[in-house]
Amino acid sequence: MDLSEIASIAGKGGLYHIIKPTRGGVIVETLDEQKKKMVMSTNNRVSVLKEVSIYTTDSEGSVPLETIFQKIYTEFGDDPGVESTSDTEELKAFVQHMVPNYDEDRVYPSDMKKLVSWYNILYKFAPDVLKTEDKAKAEKSDDEEVTASSEDTTPAAEDTAETKADDKKAE
Repeated sequence: MDLSEIASIAGKGGLYHIIKPTRGGVIVETLDEQKKKMVMSTNNRVSVLKEVSIYTTDSEGSVPLETIFQKIYTEFGDDPGVESTSDTEELKAFVQHMVPNYDEDRVYPSDMKKLVSWYNILYKFAPDVLKTEDKAKAEKSDDEEVTASSEDTTPAAEDTAETKADDKKAE
């Protein structure tokens, strides 16, 4: 599972795992102990977390949520030190630490609360989503090993030509 399979639905708390699309919407399952399945119509505003980002003041304009989640996971693990119920100044300090150049005019305290709440939900119910950077590194090193081993077993062109010449002499 990755962030492209997880969504937030306007007007509903929590996060949802997107199971599959339907003609008139999408089937989702709550990301909690209950695992309740629902059909969300096209009237519901569904935001896929892979497409969500935090506004910044730099030339990029925003930082993907995935990057922020990975940074929180790397630095804090299971305890980011703040809760979604924390005081506004504490949340601002936390976001400032994670995204030093976030746009204070466009990132609201409610957004910060969602960030912390979503991180905690993901850590508890879908921790593999937060470890995507580790997976990418592992896959890359596996690919390098496969490439290295295939290069070692491939004979050089010169060796092949010499072998053919030796085979003709032997005949």
